[in-house]
Parts: sequence; C-alpha cells; structure tokens
Amino acid sequence: MGESLLLEPSLAQTLAVSATKTSKLSLSTSTQRSLAAWIKDNIRKKECCFYVDGDSKGICKCGYQRIHHVDDSIKPENYLGETWDRHRHVHEVPTDAYGDIWFGGLGQKIGKYARVSADTSPDLLYQLLTEQWKLPPPNLFISVTGGAKNFYMKPHLTALFRRGLIKVAQTTGAWIITGGTHAGVMKHVGQAVREYVLSSGSMEGQIVAIGVATWGAIHNRRPLVHLEGRFPAHYSLDMQSQGHLSCLDNNHSHFLLVDDGTHGCYGVEIELRSRLERLISQQPLGNRESGVRIPVVCVVLNGGPGTLSTIYGAMLNRTPCVILEGSGRLADVVAHVAGLPVTKVTLSVIHQLMKRFFGPEYDSFTELKIIEWTKKIQDIIRMPQLLTVFRMSEDNHGDVDVAILQALLKANRSSESVGMERWERQLELAVAWNRVDIAKTDIFTEDSQWKSSDLHQAMFSALLGHKPQFVRLLLENGVCLREFLGDQTTLCDLYTQLPTSCFFLRRLAKRIQTEKSRRSQTLSSRGAAGRTISLTHVSDEIRHLLGSFTQPLYPLPGLHSTRYPKEPKEDVAVTVSIKLCQTASGEETFRDPGGDLFLWAILQNQKELAEIAWEQSRDCTSAALAASKILKKLAEEGAEEEDEAEEMRELAKHYERHAIGVFNECHCCDEERAQRLLIRISSSWGQTTCLRLALEADDKSFVAHSGVQALLTQIWCGELAADNPLWRVLLCMLFFPLIYTGFLGFSFLLLFSVVLMIDFQTTPSWREGLLYVWLISLVCEEVRQLFHDPDGFGFRKKADMYINDMWNILDFLSILLFIIGLAFRLTTRLFYAGKVILCIDFIIFCLRLMAIFIISKTLGPKIIIVRRMMLDMFFFMFLLSIWVVAYGVAKQGILIHNEDRLDWIVRGVIYEPYLIIFGNMPSNIDNALFDIKACSVNGTESQKPKCPILNEDKMPAFPEWLTIILLCVYLLFANILLLNLLIAIFNYTFQEVQDNTDTIWKFQRYELIKEYHSRPAAPPPLILLSHIFLFIRRIVLQRPPNSYRSWTKSHFQDKASSVSRKPAFKLVCTITELLQREEATGSVALVKRLTRLEEQVSQSARALQWIMDTLKAQGLHSKEEAPQLGERSESEPNEPHRQEKTEREKTFYHVNARRLDYPDSTVPRFPVLEEKVPWEVDFILYNPPVLNGDIISNVCRNPGGRTGMKGRGALTCLGPNLILDPVLTRWRDSERSALEFLAVWDQEDGLWTLPGRKHYILVNTSAGILVIAEVSCCTCVLQVHEGYVDDVRNTDDAWVETTVLNIHLDRRSLLMADINRMAENTVGCVELVRWTEVSSRTRMCSYQRDALRRVAELHQRTF
Repeated sequence: MGESLLLEPSLAQTLAVSATKTSKLSLSTSTQRSLAAWIKDNIRKKECCFYVDGDSKGICKCGYQRIHHVDDSIKPENYLGETWDRHRHVHEVPTDAYGDIWFGGLGQKIGKYARVSADTSPDLLYQLLTEQWKLPPPNLFISVTGGAKNFYMKPHLTALFRRGLIKVAQTTGAWIITGGTHAGVMKHVGQAVREYVLSSGSMEGQIVAIGVATWGAIHNRRPLVHLEGRFPAHYSLDMQSQGHLSCLDNNHSHFLLVDDGTHGCYGVEIELRSRLERLISQQPLGNRESGVRIPVVCVVLNGGPGTLSTIYGAMLNRTPCVILEGSGRLADVVAHVAGLPVTKVTLSVIHQLMKRFFGPEYDSFTELKIIEWTKKIQDIIRMPQLLTVFRMSEDNHGDVDVAILQALLKANRSSESVGMERWERQLELAVAWNRVDIAKTDIFTEDSQWKSSDLHQAMFSALLGHKPQFVRLLLENGVCLREFLGDQTTLCDLYTQLPTSCFFLRRLAKRIQTEKSRRSQTLSSRGAAGRTISLTHVSDEIRHLLGSFTQPLYPLPGLHSTRYPKEPKEDVAVTVSIKLCQTASGEETFRDPGGDLFLWAILQNQKELAEIAWEQSRDCTSAALAASKILKKLAEEGAEEEDEAEEMRELAKHYERHAIGVFNECHCCDEERAQRLLIRISSSWGQTTCLRLALEADDKSFVAHSGVQALLTQIWCGELAADNPLWRVLLCMLFFPLIYTGFLGFSFLLLFSVVLMIDFQTTPSWREGLLYVWLISLVCEEVRQLFHDPDGFGFRKKADMYINDMWNILDFLSILLFIIGLAFRLTTRLFYAGKVILCIDFIIFCLRLMAIFIISKTLGPKIIIVRRMMLDMFFFMFLLSIWVVAYGVAKQGILIHNEDRLDWIVRGVIYEPYLIIFGNMPSNIDNALFDIKACSVNGTESQKPKCPILNEDKMPAFPEWLTIILLCVYLLFANILLLNLLIAIFNYTFQEVQDNTDTIWKFQRYELIKEYHSRPAAPPPLILLSHIFLFIRRIVLQRPPNSYRSWTKSHFQDKASSVSRKPAFKLVCTITELLQREEATGSVALVKRLTRLEEQVSQSARALQWIMDTLKAQGLHSKEEAPQLGERSESEPNEPHRQEKTEREKTFYHVNARRLDYPDSTVPRFPVLEEKVPWEVDFILYNPPVLNGDIISNVCRNPGGRTGMKGRGALTCLGPNLILDPVLTRWRDSERSALEFLAVWDQEDGLWTLPGRKHYILVNTSAGILVIAEVSCCTCVLQVHEGYVDDVRNTDDAWVETTVLNIHLDRRSLLMADINRMAENTVGCVELVRWTEVSSRTRMCSYQRDALRRVAELHQRTF
C-alpha cells in the first residue's frame, strides 16, 4: 500500500510528553548549565590584546581604559613597536556575558542576551536562537530600520505602525529585529511590544523582538558580565547619565550584543546583522520541504544616509522594503519619488527633498554625497517590485500589516518562480502567516486559475497548522479531496505529523512500541530505525475506539484494494456503479476522502477542522455517529486530562445533534428511505450501520428520534403480520396467553411460589417437575444467548457484552442459585438448605420480571429510576457504614470489656447502631434502664449479652454523659444528615431521569426489542422444543442459522439491498460532478478562445503601428492625430505603468554597467546619475576610479555612456569584448504546442541565462563556434542580434558586445539526445540546465529577454 512512513521526530518524545510538562521547573537549573556549556564552547567575544594610549591618557586606541585590559596586553613582546590596528590587535576569547536580562517593572521585562563576536558565524547565532533559546523558527522575518535617534511621528501614524507591526508579528509568528537600543525606531518597536503585552495580559504568545546592538556602545553593561552567566542579570535604564552611549530597550525579548573589541563605536553590528538576515532568509519555511524560504521584509521609519545604504543593500539582496511616509527624513524622500519614472528623479529633485525633510542637517551634506544618494535612490526606484510605500491617505493600505504582507507577495511575484509555481509560493506564504484576508484579495483573484494539484501543498500545510479558515478557502477554490488524499501516503503523513500532545498519537506510539517488542521476541533486532506509523496501525487503533463489531477502515495490503473513486470522464454514463462494501470475493472498496479527513480531525479534537471535513463527507450521518462513539471512548480512556476529556464529550454531543439534524431532514422528506438509511451498511465506517453506531455510542437522543422509534415499532409489531405463517396466527388466536410473555412470567412465579409454600415434598410432585422443566428451558435460552453470535464478535467479546447487562447478571445469578438449590434439594442432608436457596432464588426471579415492563411507556421509566437509585443506594451505604462502624465500635468498647463472642460483637457494633436509625433506641447506655438480670456478667450465657463494666454497687461504671452525647451526635449525622442526603440524591436522580424519561425509555426499548426479536417464537417452557430443533439443525445437520438471528439484516432486506445497489444521493453527486466538470471545461475553452483573440488583436495593432511608422518615415502625415493601437484606455488602471514603461524605453541607458559595487572588487564605482550617463552631458565632478588599467586611451570609449569605472576592469581587453550567446531552441512535442530554449540558472544573480559568456555547451567540442560549425549542416542557425550588452563588468574603456544566434534543433537528432542527458545530470546542481518555454515570464537580464522576444517572432510565437 505504501503508506508506511517514518515517525518524526521520535516515539520516545511522544511517550514522554506528559512527563516533560510536569518537570519543567526541575529542569531549569540543568537547562542553564547546558546553555552555559554550549555558549562557552561556541560563542566568543573580542578584546584588545595591545594597549596603546589614544587621544586621552589612560584610554587605549580601542576606546577602553587601561584597567579594562588584561596584564598581558600592557606591554606585549609580540607587538612592541607596532601601530595599533583593529584587525591585528584584537583577538577572540570565550564570552563572559550571557543569560537572562531583567529590567523590572510591568510588561515584557525578562529577556535573554549574549555578547558575541562580530565575526561569529550566523549559523551559530541561528542555532543559539532556535535550539538554545527555544525560539520556534519564524514564518516571517521583519527587519525594522530607520532613525537611531528619537524623532517625532504623528500620533495617528504611530498608532498605525505599532498596531500593524504587532498584528503581523502575532498572526504570522514573525521575528522582529532592530538595533535593540532605547531610542529612535527601536524605541517605537519596543513600545509596540509593551502595549501588546499589557493589553493581552499573557506571556504565552509573546512577540519575539530581537535587538542586535553594539556591545561597546551599550551603557551600564557591567551587570551583564559574569563568567558563568547571569540568571537573571538586573539591568536598569539610566538615560540621564548615558552620554554618547545608549541603553538597551526594556521591551525587547532577546539581545545579540555584537563586540569588535572597541568601545564607543556605533555600527559594529551592521555586517553581522546583515549576514544573519541573509541566513534566515535561506531557511525553509514550515516543517515540510516545499522550496519556500522564510520571507524577509525591511520596514523603514525616518532614517538618514546610513538607512539609505541599508535599504539599498537589502533591495540588492531582493529583500522587499516598506517605507512609512510621514515618518520623516529619508523615508519621506524615498516616498515622494517612489511613483516617479527614474528619468524624473534628478539631482535637483533630491536636493529639494533633502533640504525639505532634513532641515538644518542638509547644510552638512556635500555634493558628492548627495550624488551618491541620488544614484542609490534611482536604483531603488528602478526596483518597484521590491518597494512599497505606506500612505495613510490611501484606502487600499488601511493597515501596516496588510502593507507588509502585500509587499512580500509583490516581491514574490517578481521572483524566479513563474506561472503557477509563483502563485503556489505566495499561497504557501499566506498559509504560513494564517492570513486568509491576504489570500482572498491578492492570491485567489480572477487572473489566477488553480488546479486541485496546485493547492495540495498549501492544503497540507493548512491542515498541519490547524488553520480551518484556510482549509475552507482552499476547498472553495478547487481542492478536490479525492485527488488530495488519492495517494494514501498523504493521509499517512498527516497521522505521522500529529502534534505530540495528541492523545491518539500517544496511543499509536504505544501500539507500535508493543508491536516492536513482540517482533523482537521472534525476530532479530533491527535497531531503532524501524519505528514507523502506517495506516494499518491507525486502522487497528480506530477499530479499538469504534468497537470490534466494525471491520478495519484501512485493511492490510494485499487483502483487497482500498481506494477513492476516480473522477468520471466526460463520456461515462451518468449511471455510475459505485461499490459500497467489500465482498468476500476480494472486490475493492471505495473510501470516502471527506470521511477520512473528518476522522483525522476528530482524533485531534479539532472542532473547526472536523466541521469543515464533515461537510465534505458523503455519509455524514454515519460519520457524525462514529465521531460521537470515538470521542466518548477517547474521553473515557484519557480521563487523566479532565479538561480535554470534557471537550471531547461536548464535541461528541455536538455531532450527535448533527446526526439528528441530518436524519430529521431525511425523515421529513421520505420516512421510508430514512428508515432504510438506519440499517444501510456503511463501507466507509467499518461495514456497520447508523443504528448500530448510535447504540454503541450510547446516543440516546438519536435513538429516541421518532423515525428510529418508528422502525423499532415496525420491527416489534410488523413481524406478526409479515413473517409469521397462517398457522401460527391461528394458534395464537386460540391460545392467546402465548402472546403475552408477561402473563407467562406471572404464571411461572405463581407456580414457583406454590411449590415453595405448599408442595415442596421429599419426592418431587408433578408441579415441582413442571417447574424444573420450565427452569431448564430458561437455562437453555440463556446458554443460547451467550453463544449466539450473528455479528462475529467472538466468544470473549460476546461474554463481556453479556456480563455488562444487569438483567443478564440477574439471569445468571438466578440460574446459579437454581442449580445449587436443586442439587441440595435432591439430597436428604441438605434438603432444607436447598429450599432456602430456592426461596432466595425466587426473589431474584421476581426482580428479573421487571425487565419485561421496560417496554411499557409508563412503567419503563420508573424501573429505570429504581435502577439508578439502587446505584445511589450503594454510595449512601458506604457513607452510612462509616458512621455505623465508628459509633458501634466506640459504644461497644466503652460499654463492654473484652467481649469474645463474634455474634454479639456484630450485634453490638453493626446491628444495634443500624436499628437506631429506624427509631429503636438502645437501653444499655442509660443507667436508669439497667437490669443486671438481662445480661451475663462474665458472658458465659449464650442467650444474653455481656454486662457492661460494673462498679462496686453492681451498677454500670461507664460515663453516662459520654454515651448519651455520642448517641446524639450519631443520630444527628446518621438520621438527619445522611438520610436527608439520600433523599436529595434520590430526588436528583428522579428529576434527571424524569426530565429525560422519553429518551431513556426509547433507548432501553431497543435492547428489549432486539432481545425478544432474536429469540425463538415459542415461549417458555415450550421454547425447549425450539432449542432441541436448533441443536439438531446446527450440531447434527450442521446447517446455517435462520434469518431471524440477524434482525437488522432481515428487516427491509430487499429494500435495503436496492438502496445499496443504487444510492440516489451518490447518483446526484455524480451528476453534479459531471455538470461542474462540463462547466469548467467550457470556461477553460472560453478563456483559450479569448486569449487567442487577444493575441490576434495585439498582432494586428503592431502591424498597423508599423504601417503608420513607415508612412511617417516617407513624409506622409495625417491631419488628425493617430489613435494609439493595442493600448489601454486612459481610464484603465495600468495606464500609468504603461506610460512609465514607454518613458523608460525612450530614454534607455545602461543600468547594470553603473552598479555601485563592481564584481569581484572592493573598489566602488563613481555614482553616475541617470541624466549624467551620455558623454555629451557635462559632468564636472565625474572622477571614476581606475581598475586594471595603467594606460587609458581616449579612443576606446563606452558607446553606452559613463559607467563610473575606468580601466579594463574584469574584462580581458580594452574596447569591445566579443561573446557568443547561442539560443538553442526546440519544439516541446511533435504538435509544436510550445517553443522551448535551453536555459542555465545563475545562482549568483538569481536569473535564467543563455549558455554563452559564463556557460558553454560542450558537445564533442571545446568551443561554442565549433558547435555552430558542427550543427550548421543539419540544423537551422540564424543570427538574432548583434551589439552592445549592458554587463556589470563594463567600464568606460572596456565593454561587452554579443552576437546572439538561434540554433533550432531537431528533437530526433543525436545532438539533442546529448543535450538532454547533460540537462538531466545537472538536476540538483547549483548550475541547473533545463529546457524552458520561450515566454516573457522567464526571469532574465534585459538584453537576453529582447533576444528571446526576437527568437519568438522568428518562429511566429507570442512572447
């Protein structure tokens, strides 16, 4: 079956969940020791090892005072005569500051901290956060940056920011990372966390706010230092005396204090923080590998030049940024130019904005700095997919959390993923964040077309994350449960990843462990790796919960196939035959995927998920009743967790009401078919019926439904008219007493009483003989009931069921006493004892007679009340016995000295105190009533009690006042307290049963009807003839039993079978599915037609535009303005974007060649603004650095304009550097459904590239030109493009020029086979090679995208 999967993480963890919960306090000390040991081994700090006086005496170049240096650093022999250098004279040693930090006061004041070296590996820091500090991996990483000093924000914007930040962190499980100090934007984040903690009043869902600060710039850090760690360290905010240093913010939860060995220097943490953010962004999202990584977003408030560098670096790393307009300074500068084309973001505009928003600070800025900042802002504007501006005035960004999440989705749309893969990644993010609102507005739009398979990963994540709203949304948008659970590995994986707190998982773990221990006794040990969960284990455990009367829900592999019905094809007839149950011939069983998912949710006690899955279940009545049975069983067996058990019982009642509601609707529509539904065998729930599930679950309300009772009445009365032959009817008309079983019961008791009182002779009379025959017939009937097993339970289960019935216990006891009494009666010595036993047996037979009156609506509830009160009586007798024994022993000890006669001890300790309750006051506790003649002084007379202790006057010597007080106290508690308690208990029981009289009576009525329906027709003692007949038929002739034994199968047998063959509701479902599929097919066809029409219109528009351009070139002009062909109207929302795109095309300058960071070099380019690119434009301040070029010729000048770098750079020569870019294409199939090209994934740039300048296709040759020569004879080689390439390696004196060739390959050629083998070998490698469709959605550099567009035009394909 393939459903066996490894259990994660370990069964041992599952079995130890409860023990772990109760031992957290005792593990705190050991956890601290473990943390300290780990930090000592892995985390380092930095300290100066060479003291050199700086500008101030007594202070080293590193900024620390002389007293803060170790002795070896004062005059080290290794460094004498050297100039102090931060890289050489600072070394790493084990850190001495870590542990818990406590700020005091209200709110989230206790956090964790560690002093780390600036060169610490980010992997170690992530391990510290997740494994040592026990932070769950984030679903989102929010980096908040901006102004490091206090700044003013409008109150409304401040409230929006704090509320939105906390909401996005709370709903998505995000980490927030800041600078960690109590100033600027970090203080705003801290205040947001503080407000959340104070408003929620709970620390369970605390916000993870990580502060990454510079250790040397932290004020009052001495209390944090201790070699063994501080648990906790007391840190106080001292804002008054901090000077140029900064205090830690008291509302952050975790602190990484970055140390480079210096004191008083800011910005040390920037590099390490950037590396940590990059590492976290590469971690997988969630607990299942889906290719989605943890998303990172940068939120910017206020800020200065350093913030601009942070934004620029983040966007180069493809991290989206959210700018809050109105927060001041740099944020407002970027926000004001965000909607403009790059050509309009000029140096003068930035000058004006800087002067406006920076105020007096603007005067300190140099022209070169503003040029550099303008270039960075232009580059930022050039990446609109990564830039989001939050404006309070816009209605579409009503909250900051929505803006943050939409920014991530917008960035994801422009990632390397294309098509449905891109949408799937966005959906995974929305599921991880649990933001249904974002999914509805931004993902499930009219533009997106989803197949069920596209949503399976998101559905799996939503189920494991217990996100019912997402599950419902995915079902509404096309998830087909039949396809989702079609591979039973998925269902097994769902069970494997149940939460460790799940009671059902712990039961599974125990079952697997038991099974493994059994196998280890007979098989050799296979190690711990054999621990698995399979659907067979799940089926066995569910069968235990449902009851052994059911069949396994997931049978063993190889016995027969169990699968989901396939989707019917369009040409399949509507009358689809769906098999309902597994037959003995090995036919396959069709499962209900909705029922399987519902069962998985019920076993976790997940009400909302179960509700959604129940709605998808086909057999919803059986599913609800089965859930009621399972939940009650789980609540019973998991009683140690009372709260969870109570929730399970409430959920069981909830689904019982669901079952009643569904059945009531069916009963109102068609009573006869509703009755058939009760006894229809459900293949999805263990080959059982709704009625049987309701009875086993003790669902009294369901059984009491009028439709169920109508079925029972029809079974009780209908047999007389339908099944009995005519001679039986006539016989009962002549001998009417045979009909009334109650009359026969009275006749038996009358005969029994006559024999006991009048006719009990030494030699049995004919009356006594008749009595014994009657009793023997009853014995035979009880034996038949014990061994009668139509459901195949087995003798052990049948015996348990027999004993659990109180009436059967009375039957067994009466028969046992009858056998003992008869044996004694037949002997001379024990003749009278036998009569006594039979008299007691008569009492039991009288009590047993009450069972027949349960069928009565009047007497039945009263018998139930008596039965309940008997149970209450046992509880009362237990309490009463305590008082009786307590008083009796005390009284006996005070009055009587050393009584050794057991009968008189029992009389004095138990019998006399018991009679006192009923008003029989004792006379031996009062001296006035003492009579020495009524007692025996020494206890020698057996007929008299022993006298109390006497004094010299022959009067009782006991303290009379004490015995009277004891009697009064005893009467007070026994007669008043306990008897009134008994009355109250009886009253409560009566009221409870009386309120539910009808329900309880109807439920009990079923058992009686079933019992009498399964009995032979003849009453006792004539039933003995039926027993003889059955014995001959079964044992002698070995024939199968008659049909009356399976009463639920016999009634409506023909009708039920017809229902099984043609279930109307399944036919309706099939028709509905076919109609939906036809509608979907029509919709897809319509979309395809519209797409083709749009392509034709677009081609016509381009053709007309070409005609117009040609006519204009020839000097022909029209009097009227030409209409814009193929474009949107002015009212359409995409018009600004189109105009911006057109503007960029008209004023295109190279972009990559002006990147500030030159590849493989630490020398940055001189910033070249957009308007300063052409050589014709004067740029007086232009002074680019020279890289790899001593002699620069003015003859070789970049045709694309200025680049900000002179020399050869990383290229091979000055002037043009020629490369070859072959575009290898093929048709996807023989029908030419799509044109594909060979693409290579560039991991560094995150782009698909052509196999040209960086990658070479070597097929039996070593140069690309030889490939062309080799294939030119058998393939089509066309030159597509030749010219300048906007390459990051270009300089003012050296640049790249390319020749793009299209090599179209035949799918059947040997060359194609070699290329396909090479592409297969790159799967899983960094440089992935694969055939990709020629499409504008493929993420490539600009010139290669243009080349692909031309290739598509050559092959007459739409790009």
